[in-house]
Amino acid sequence: MTRHFLTLHDLGREGMLALLARSAELKRLRGTAEHPRPLAGKSVGILLEKSSTRTRISFEVGIHELGGLPLTLKSGDIQLGRGESIEDSGRMFSRFLHGIVYRTFGHERVELLAANSTIPVINGLSDLHHPCQILADLLTAQEHLAFLRAPSSAPMERMSELKVAWVGDGNNVAHSWIEAAALLGFELSLACPRGYQPNAEVLARAQATGRGRIVLGEDADEACRGAHVVTTDVWVSMGQEAEASARNSTFEPFTVDARRLSLGAADAIFLHCLPAHRGEEVSAEVIDGPRSRVWDEAENRLHTQKALLELLISG
Repeated sequence: MTRHFLTLHDLGREGMLALLARSAELKRLRGTAEHPRPLAGKSVGILLEKSSTRTRISFEVGIHELGGLPLTLKSGDIQLGRGESIEDSGRMFSRFLHGIVYRTFGHERVELLAANSTIPVINGLSDLHHPCQILADLLTAQEHLAFLRAPSSAPMERMSELKVAWVGDGNNVAHSWIEAAALLGFELSLACPRGYQPNAEVLARAQATGRGRIVLGEDADEACRGAHVVTTDVWVSMGQEAEASARNSTFEPFTVDARRLSLGAADAIFLHCLPAHRGEEVSAEVIDGPRSRVWDEAENRLHTQKALLELLISG
């Protein structure tokens, strides 16, 4: 049976930890003769229905460094953009490619492509989940938080000591953080304005696992208190431009500034999936300051996705 990566649940607890360890190893081997090329002779499509910078570059470079051929497919340039069904596209891709990364709108589109593909489908982003981003975020946290780097025979126990604060929109990135907390058992405190809270089904599914400590509220200061990672996202995502005025007004009290970040742990770091709007969801002094790890975080998309491609396509 073909293995897909649509949400973090597709990896599971041990699978996530193993993939993070492999990501760190591939990062260390980058540019050396020992770096593996498990995709040699294979081709992977990158199907984009939304504009992309980090997803496109990291997957294109990652596929190339693993020895494969990346093919970036913009939906407007192929028959999918002219009415060919997702089902037929999946069947066709499966005859040419060894895997497909799909960046789209509704999550049901990713699920439909996977259901009609005999090659691995990777969710490069949907409106409901952004699992690739959280893999990079977790690798970044492991690199910069000393207690997560400490040698241990029980890495799950170390991870359970982590506290993450999410401030702002309960969006697709927040949903994947919720899944990560449920799988790995760490504490996640979300501060979201009323009316912009996470999807109730995603939250209920995570809370039903009995792992992790997921707290949802509206107090951004309280969410950040004692956090090792403080993270946020833009207030207006792609496709929400018509809501910009209302969203900016509602989210104004949720800016991550230096005072708010100082409420976190002494070694707290700031993360952002990018692109960022300085002066809105984050102040310039935070994202450009000494606790910001957003550029390491962006780079780590490459390393975690290489580990994911290796796992799904070469086994």
